[in-house]
Amino acid sequence: MGVVIPLEEGKNKQASVKPLVDLTRLDMDRVNQLILSKAGSDVQMIPEVANHLISSGGKRLRPMLTLAAAQMFGYEGDGHIKLATSVEFMHTATLLHDDVVDESDLRRGKSTARMIWGNQASVLVGDFLLGQAFKMMVETGSMDALDVLASAAAVIAEGEVLQLSVAKNMETTEDDYLSVIRAKTAALFAAAAEVGPIIAGNDKSARSALRSYGMNLGLAFQLVDDALDYGGKAADLGKNVGDDFREGKITLPVILSYRRGTPEDRAFWKTAIEDGQSSDENLQQALALIGKYNGLADTIARAKHYGAIARDALSPLPASAHKAALMEVIDFCIERVN
Repeated sequence: MGVVIPLEEGKNKQASVKPLVDLTRLDMDRVNQLILSKAGSDVQMIPEVANHLISSGGKRLRPMLTLAAAQMFGYEGDGHIKLATSVEFMHTATLLHDDVVDESDLRRGKSTARMIWGNQASVLVGDFLLGQAFKMMVETGSMDALDVLASAAAVIAEGEVLQLSVAKNMETTEDDYLSVIRAKTAALFAAAAEVGPIIAGNDKSARSALRSYGMNLGLAFQLVDDALDYGGKAADLGKNVGDDFREGKITLPVILSYRRGTPEDRAFWKTAIEDGQSSDENLQQALALIGKYNGLADTIARAKHYGAIARDALSPLPASAHKAALMEVIDFCIERVN
């Protein structure tokens, strides 16, 4: 499956996260040191569980957004280091909790923490990381940043509960699903980007621009992840193609294919998802139906739509290397499906 993505200014090279990585490298070194420090505890199991996931190879895109957004507005203190670390701890805690709720065995190709240490340890270490995150937020002295990240934590939890309420329900609508990913995924992207201009003391228009950018980037990011589960390669995913299907997750390619299918097609989806009949043979049928009803192509089209909104959100800001890097991240996230 190939998708042509229109890039800015006639670019034809592959979009990359490297410009963002390069701009934030020195600050990310400080973030990584703080992560190791704040994940430490006299209770041996806490750093073991935390470091299992922290060291598992994620790109750490969310904290880089915080750093780049603060740098963009000339911030020279160290509050953005603590906020970026808080963002990463919130993300890590969410993953620990997610894997318990979803009963996941693998994450990024490795056994999940719950498979090694159990569900209780995963949940409690996630809670420890959230506590550390909030302590660092308070240390920055910014009530606005604390408010934004605390609100995001509440929204993420709401998204988890909402996902539970629609789990394995084939009558889930596209709007229902967008509400889930807006809360579970996009809210943290939005908060991560918004606290950058907050800590830099910038005005509400900059905050609004970065928040909109983060929210829509997060939506695009998750929709591409949905598509990759049915159209990617295991080496790129850090998991097996079709894992969402095997876990009975209802994502947008499935919703679109179900809605557009015949009564016979819908009966298949109910058996596969609601009744848990997720054999390899049924996965092949699911892939065929998603292809037949353009489930992947239309999911990617929606991701591109949100990517365009994210790009528009940054457009009024002055030109800079940071702005260009944040723009390129949008294309990078979407081009993962090529």
